[in-house]
Amino acid sequence: MPEDLVRPDAMYKQLAARLAQAISEGEYEPGDLLPSETQLMERYGVSRPTVRSAVAELRSMGLAQSQHGRGTLVRSVALPATVIDRTVTRSGKRFTVGWEADEAEFPAVTRGHTTGVTAQLLDREEEAAFIVDRLLTDTTGTRTTHRVTIPFDVAHDVPELAKSPDTEPAAIYAALTAAGHTLTWTEYVTARSPLPDERAALRMPDTGPILVTYRVTLNGDDRPLILEELHTSAERAQLAFRVTAEKAPARRR
Repeated sequence: MPEDLVRPDAMYKQLAARLAQAISEGEYEPGDLLPSETQLMERYGVSRPTVRSAVAELRSMGLAQSQHGRGTLVRSVALPATVIDRTVTRSGKRFTVGWEADEAEFPAVTRGHTTGVTAQLLDREEEAAFIVDRLLTDTTGTRTTHRVTIPFDVAHDVPELAKSPDTEPAAIYAALTAAGHTLTWTEYVTARSPLPDERAALRMPDTGPILVTYRVTLNGDDRPLILEELHTSAERAQLAFRVTAEKAPARRR
């Protein structure tokens, strides 16, 4: 007798969740074949398109992969090939970022405006800004896009940035510090499905999410100065941060 599924939500998502739970509980182990489409149809009382959509959802979750002539296999869970170290260190006037990669193309510098998330994180709505785009690759072949947004008011106070907005991030930190800013950073990380042009630039397969990282560089008054965005495949890369404890402010008596 078919197992009942609750109907209000999309059926394929319910089926995908049920199969994902079975994988997490060890019913299907890495390398095992999932039941065939016909077997899943009979077991859950759903249509073939529902089964196919559910399996596609499992692939997008990174839990399964299809092999021609064999069927759908449970994927082994392994750490991504690339570790992107997001740590920033300083020695004297020199800054160093933890992860270094080669530029696959020359940086592209355009003039635009702060809108959407960029405006929100920089606290500037429709402000003119330099936008610098880079395409990076490392020894594992992982491709990453990196964007720096520098508002014109910041570049005006730091002539080096106005002259060469495509300066490397570590050198931007040094230039901002030399201009009298005491820097701190706040980073936000999220994941989403890639847009077609992002998938093409990152050379991603048809399934899988991307990691999106926003790093805001702030001055001593917590005023945002510049914004960096990093886009990369969640299957290919993981982010690493060195966390240190800040000294808690003294309590008032």
